[in-house]
Amino acid sequence: MRKLIVGNWKMNGTLAQLDEIGQIQAGAAAYDNVDSALCLPATLIHAAKQRFADFQFGGQDCHHAPKGAHTGCISAEMLTDAGSAMVILGHSERRSDQGESDADVRAKASAACAAGLHVILCVGETEAQRDAGQTETVILAQLMGSVPDDIAAEHIDIAYEPIWAIGTGRVPAIEEIASVHAAIRTHLTERFGQAGRAVRILYGGSMNGDNAAAILAVPNVGGGLIGGASLTAEKFLPIIKAASES
Repeated sequence: MRKLIVGNWKMNGTLAQLDEIGQIQAGAAAYDNVDSALCLPATLIHAAKQRFADFQFGGQDCHHAPKGAHTGCISAEMLTDAGSAMVILGHSERRSDQGESDADVRAKASAACAAGLHVILCVGETEAQRDAGQTETVILAQLMGSVPDDIAAEHIDIAYEPIWAIGTGRVPAIEEIASVHAAIRTHLTERFGQAGRAVRILYGGSMNGDNAAAILAVPNVGGGLIGGASLTAEKFLPIIKAASES
């Protein structure tokens, strides 16, 4: 299974950063055994795709409706039209800051797939839930509630992002990552059969060039969803290199 390394630029980036995207695209081309992509602010997707047509770009959210009176929202069809190949859904920052429920994420995932987008669906536990020993219970409940029953396995990847590790520099022990990814894999295979074995399970949460090799070597870790370290080629390309060598 090819590793997938996706950068999530969150609310960062203007047209001035197109040259940085070009450096990432050029550097990533050297690692043709890895799938790499950047999920950009919606305002940058079209310009980036026009300039770097051979690279994969995606959005960071979409509405569940194809169009309508939803001020400030963007539909899956609009993301596709702008040049997106994928979309991040259910990120913990949207679940907490925008109050998104599992049902909301599930509806968005169905809409994204219908529009031809590949879904990267995020799950993760808080520090309090981890300390209470509830990590796997929380993750499995999010998977059951957020992943549509009829979604084709080839149209979705799961990103496990422990909320307490996002942007903090803290990373779970390798054994913790292995345990959670194994539980996710078991859920996927029990629910979707053999097709569930083909779903990539990405790890996200303070992955960087120093720890990427160790994390990507863990069984069932199929890549990474990278936040701050994806904003520059200097920090992002070492992660893609580690994926190529894993």
